[in-house]
Amino acid sequence: MISEAPPFWWRKADWRAWVLAPLSFLYGRVAGHRMAHARRASVSIPVICVGNFTVGGAGKTPTALTIARAAKAKGLKPGFLSRGYGGSLDVTTVVDPHHHRAVAVGDEPLLLAQEALTVISRRRVEGAARLVAEGADLIIMDDGFQSARLAIDYALLVIDATRGLGNGHIVPAGPVRAPIAQQLRSATALLKVGGGHAADRIVRMAARAAKPYFTASLKVRGDDRLAGIRVLAFAGIADPAKFFRTVESRGAEIAVAKTFGDHEHLTEEEIGDILTTAERQDLLIVTTSKDFVRLSGHHGKAQELAQKCRVIEVDMVFDDHLAPGLIIDRAIVACRERRLREMKAGDKAIPRKAEPL
Repeated sequence: MISEAPPFWWRKADWRAWVLAPLSFLYGRVAGHRMAHARRASVSIPVICVGNFTVGGAGKTPTALTIARAAKAKGLKPGFLSRGYGGSLDVTTVVDPHHHRAVAVGDEPLLLAQEALTVISRRRVEGAARLVAEGADLIIMDDGFQSARLAIDYALLVIDATRGLGNGHIVPAGPVRAPIAQQLRSATALLKVGGGHAADRIVRMAARAAKPYFTASLKVRGDDRLAGIRVLAFAGIADPAKFFRTVESRGAEIAVAKTFGDHEHLTEEEIGDILTTAERQDLLIVTTSKDFVRLSGHHGKAQELAQKCRVIEVDMVFDDHLAPGLIIDRAIVACRERRLREMKAGDKAIPRKAEPL
């Protein structure tokens, strides 16, 4: 799966999208067929998948964190399942936020592991089995909606209200991961993030398909105001412009903005440039949680940059504060129904007391 979205994907379709349309047709047919017909492995505990329609960030990770906090408030032990994109480890691993570095396990799993049990695995079924073995009683998948490897009890698709579906074309002509109709059929509900209108069309489509939708927004944690402060802001995420808007919303003046690739690990030269520029212009350095964890655990210039950064942390706040708990409750009910169907059909799920792999 492509992880970096070229800029033309987020503008009105131009000649590049139309030239790539035949490849998009083939990609869409394969992705749609896989979603519709793949045999999914089953686990004995509820599985919530937080996914999105498109390549690139829409707010999946903060959404997954919010659901995990709601699960813990209910007395559950949630476990995150992540592919570990951006990390070098290709074996199923329980992430230790005090031991692992982002270069090994990926930046998002490190953030997730600060909140709850987290397993990375290129093989989602194996990763789910490990979470069961570690005692999780709820699995929250960060992405993986289109992979069709694991039976999902509740699929929540997150869509950014500012970027929406981009140009609406399927990869590689656009950012859409699979045919929208197939994705909607497989979804349980939508989560619209932000106050823009780019997601209105897909929300209307979901309503016609009798799919509920929630609304939410990203809120800066705490009272981290930056009124009148000149800053150097850097971000290596899927939508850096969203971060820059957040910084400006705190009253900061962005004197220098630096963007890097999503999940990109900065070189010594890039880190040195940030430090030198900030010192020369007397700027406060601000960045995202994901960028900060990629600096953590290193020495030298990376350690210096980490010490000088102010991290702007955000939380996904549902407009209906009861919504995360409702999602969990419905996933639990759906899991029971799935298990009953499997028992009648004689299918076996990965047991709750499975041995560690």
